[in-house]
Amino acid sequence: MLDQIRGLHHVTSMASGARANNAFFTDTLGLRRVKKTVNFDAPDVYHLYYADEIGTPGTVMTYFPFPQAARGRRGAGEVALTGFAIPQGSAEAWETRLRERHVENIVRDSSFGAPRLLFDGPDGERLALVEAPADGRAPWTGGGVSEGIAIRGFHSVEMLLRDKAATVELLEFMGYREAASDGAVTRYEIAGGNPASRIDIRVDPAAPRAQAGAGSVHHIAFAVENRAAQAEVAERLAEAGWPTTPQIDRDYFFAIYFRSPGGVLFEVATNEPGFDRDEDRAHLGEALKLPKQHEHLRAELERRLEPLGHDA
Repeated sequence: MLDQIRGLHHVTSMASGARANNAFFTDTLGLRRVKKTVNFDAPDVYHLYYADEIGTPGTVMTYFPFPQAARGRRGAGEVALTGFAIPQGSAEAWETRLRERHVENIVRDSSFGAPRLLFDGPDGERLALVEAPADGRAPWTGGGVSEGIAIRGFHSVEMLLRDKAATVELLEFMGYREAASDGAVTRYEIAGGNPASRIDIRVDPAAPRAQAGAGSVHHIAFAVENRAAQAEVAERLAEAGWPTTPQIDRDYFFAIYFRSPGGVLFEVATNEPGFDRDEDRAHLGEALKLPKQHEHLRAELERRLEPLGHDA
């Protein structure tokens, strides 16, 4: 069993428009855009990062906004729900806020005994705000959401699978343990990590296969402290039958990737060096930052990339 993984690092999804995506996460949800860069593998597409003040691992929601991308189809083999932690007693205020901003498909319910608010993002992605006890994470309040209700970071993600056995075996190897069940959903938690410690699995043998597109989660990333710990994880995963990519420099973290048995793409990302490696913390996410291999494209990219409007 691995002991290096510390919970979630980030969740990366796809969108159909950068401006609408930026407005939703910085204005409607009040997160901070901590990095404005590009997809390192497709530099004509933004990679936008939304998080707390500094992009603490376990708070970072990221998007690839492919212009005019077709909407994905929900189904098995994907992360079907991304949940954010909010203070206890704040779901009602959030419902009012979301309805005022005409957010679609809002539903109040509870999960594992915690009140939550389900809703759709701008590309139909299913999101949730889950009331949770204080966990030591300080929220970003520069986006116009008061500290009393502001998002603290990730609460959990929910994978929809036709069968969970092989994925559970992998999660247990990664250090997760079954914590509780609620209907068709089983929760797995990792001890001793960051507050984004929960992975939920919903099983539906009859679910159609997911089709990726705008609104789909591209991958989920698990946090490790540094490259040495990441190399140990890669070696152990390969020995156990889950080979990974080599370590890839993503400027703000190093990444390795592998496909989980249920179809969800997993990443293991380092907590170092962080999002302030090339920007002052007071100005994170304001300037377009390019990896050195794409710096020669700056003039063209600044002309072609969609303006984001208000900088949050």
